[in-house]
Amino acid sequence: MSNCNCPKSDLTLLEDVLGKYKNIPGSLITILQKAQEIYGYLPTDVIYHIAKETNTTPAKVLGVATFYTQFRFKPVGKYLIMLCQGTACHVNGSEMIEKTIKEELGISDGETTDDGLFTLKNVACLGCCSLSPVMMINEETYGSLTPEKVRKILSELKEAE
Repeated sequence: MSNCNCPKSDLTLLEDVLGKYKNIPGSLITILQKAQEIYGYLPTDVIYHIAKETNTTPAKVLGVATFYTQFRFKPVGKYLIMLCQGTACHVNGSEMIEKTIKEELGISDGETTDDGLFTLKNVACLGCCSLSPVMMINEETYGSLTPEKVRKILSELKEAE
């Protein structure tokens, strides 16, 4: 770890979470979820700190974190675009929506714009099949998407900045 050129996280932000959960068996997922809420993702030094404080190995913590798709290892943009690629969305044009996002923002799945505003993440299903194709941006759901609608949504978010 000492060879890591990673930015240093403020580990004191985790004190309350670790104090509450570190001695509870089976709480590693909860600790990781709370850590991601605090930092926006799971930085390397945070994973090592969680391992140390829970008396486990970094490999075990990372193994759990990489098993679940909810966990991120890189910072995400201010606007996290989750684009549904489920069957209904696929049949109704999610590929065209993804192409529009790529054209408008210059990013692909898993990437973040250089200005740190937008991150695109393809997801298996958002559970809004009747609105397909659908995407969520942070907590807001957008359905019955067309390329024109997507351009308008992205433009409005950019203008709000």
